[in-house]
Amino acid sequence: MSPLTLLIFIAWIPLLIIEQQSKSKLKFFFYTYLTLFIWNISTTWWIWNASAPGAAGAILANSLLMTIPWLGFFSTKRRFGNRIGYFSLVIYWLTFEYIHLQDWGLSWPWLTLGNVFATHTEWVQWYSLTGSSGGSLWVMVINILLFKSFYTSENKTYQLQWKKILLSLLVVVLPVLLSLVLSIHMAVAPPTENMVIVQPNIDPYEKISTGSFDAQLTKLIHLSEEKIDSNTRVVIWPETALYMENAIEENKMKENFFLNPLWVFLKLHPQVKLFTGIESYHVFDHKTSVNARPIAGTNFFYESYNGSALLDSSGPLQFYHKSMLVPGVETLPWFLHFLDDWFEKFGGTTAGYTRQNERTVINVPNSDYKLAPAICYESIYGEFMSKYVRNGANVITIITNDGWWGNTPGYQQHMNYARLRAIETGHWVVRSANTGISCVINEYGNIQEQQPWNKAAAIKYQVQHRNSSTIFVRLGDLLSKAMLLLTALLLGWTIYDVIRKKQHHAKTN
Repeated sequence: MSPLTLLIFIAWIPLLIIEQQSKSKLKFFFYTYLTLFIWNISTTWWIWNASAPGAAGAILANSLLMTIPWLGFFSTKRRFGNRIGYFSLVIYWLTFEYIHLQDWGLSWPWLTLGNVFATHTEWVQWYSLTGSSGGSLWVMVINILLFKSFYTSENKTYQLQWKKILLSLLVVVLPVLLSLVLSIHMAVAPPTENMVIVQPNIDPYEKISTGSFDAQLTKLIHLSEEKIDSNTRVVIWPETALYMENAIEENKMKENFFLNPLWVFLKLHPQVKLFTGIESYHVFDHKTSVNARPIAGTNFFYESYNGSALLDSSGPLQFYHKSMLVPGVETLPWFLHFLDDWFEKFGGTTAGYTRQNERTVINVPNSDYKLAPAICYESIYGEFMSKYVRNGANVITIITNDGWWGNTPGYQQHMNYARLRAIETGHWVVRSANTGISCVINEYGNIQEQQPWNKAAAIKYQVQHRNSSTIFVRLGDLLSKAMLLLTALLLGWTIYDVIRKKQHHAKTN
């Protein structure tokens, strides 16, 4: 937990001062881009460890995209005045964040402002009502209120106005008080059944380069065996735990010689189902999607997946295929496909994976557990994750491999974002991370048990399952959708005002 989190409430004030003093949009763009570039590089520099060109492209592009709401604010304020101008900044920014949460090929919502409270979940229990967009609204409103508390637009002077400062402090305190009320809960008896969450700590670069699948599978089985008991119903392995150089054919898993130790392990524990990440493919007798590739010399096609599977000794019971793909590494928008070859030189698989559109729930036989099968990057999308719960999931499972970034803030940020998903959905989260941090999180975003970075270990825990749902789950991100509507109305008003003034100017001349 960082004491610096409170600085987010004044972080935008320097840029608001610059905007007030800027007469040139180009000059304001320069300072805005510089500000956002510094923010991006200081918080997500760790992407460099996975891909230097990918990191450079992501940071430069995301900083540029983030200037759009600020430039819109600059123009709206000069056209319609201060009151509408500052209001527009809030709605433009939340609209930008909402669009960035959609699957448009360059989606990168890592720096959604509401995520800043991921280490202070006791402040934001009301995310169960609004989602993280409520936190973004909170941040933007307080920054503007504090700026207005010492700057007077009418006479353009700087002078402390104590009534406005007290109002700003009230807007800070009231949501925290609401959060304290929402965090009051009664103790509930844990279920008799448990889960085992495995953290094998296998170097991801070694994993894909050496082909030592036998040793990796042995390690996963050994760590699982250490924790399994008669009440264990689910064992969870991380993203791409089952990975081979040529991937695994889904409809022939039982015939795969290299997976024999897996079937033996599951036969020894008939009460256990394994939920695991898997790099897989499926063969079809026709072209099923734009990503389906022909098999040379045949009339068959195949789709590749970064997926997950529920298994027992009889074979695969259910599959899920990752839907939200990582920009640059796993996908690119159609207008950047000319960069496919360049990205693949640096380990990307753009246009390679086929994604799944449905939010499938993994129903564990002979158990009360119904899993939301989030894979890695998917877990930073709040409304996306809520759809699993709406479809019947009662536990959120996140399988991931954060080792690509090394021992940097990246894996810690990713883990903490899972705490926000717990609050938004009102459901427990179990997280199996290859190199860490694997953990169990309750519905209030509190970490119940965890294993540290860079350690091979496993967790056995009686994870509670919930059948209720929050307002955010039932209604979705209504706040962001309202901001999207207001943005459309403001843009329509702007177009009308431009046309009206042109017509007036033509008449007077």
